[in-house]
Amino acid sequence: MAEGTKDDPWVLRTPPGSSEYSMYREGDELVCQVGSTRLTYQARAVDDLHSWLRAQGDWVPLGAADEQKTAAAGTVEAWGRSEENPVGGWYGTRKGYRGRFGMYLPPLLEELGLAELTHDARNNRIRAV
Repeated sequence: MAEGTKDDPWVLRTPPGSSEYSMYREGDELVCQVGSTRLTYQARAVDDLHSWLRAQGDWVPLGAADEQKTAAAGTVEAWGRSEENPVGGWYGTRKGYRGRFGMYLPPLLEELGLAELTHDARNNRIRAV
């Protein structure tokens, strides 16, 4: 398994398997490189999301959405921007690119052995292991 550093990033695929991207930890941030687009999330999102999924106790829909779009209630995406999560709002740190939490974080949890994902063409879900 990759170390999750800039020199040895995790190489991941979106849940449907349609796109490849890389992610690595840099200080207190996770850097997600999708083609030429760079998104950043608070690194604590991994542990916080895993804890939340464990508390849910079952499958949770991903609900990935861009920052400008409303996230469906009860999804990973909605939780990743909710005022009720441990950081009180967005885990994404780059304004204009804070969304897609439900697309890019779950595959990392799967890679780290913290969660199980479905890999269908649409409407994927995640649960803690």
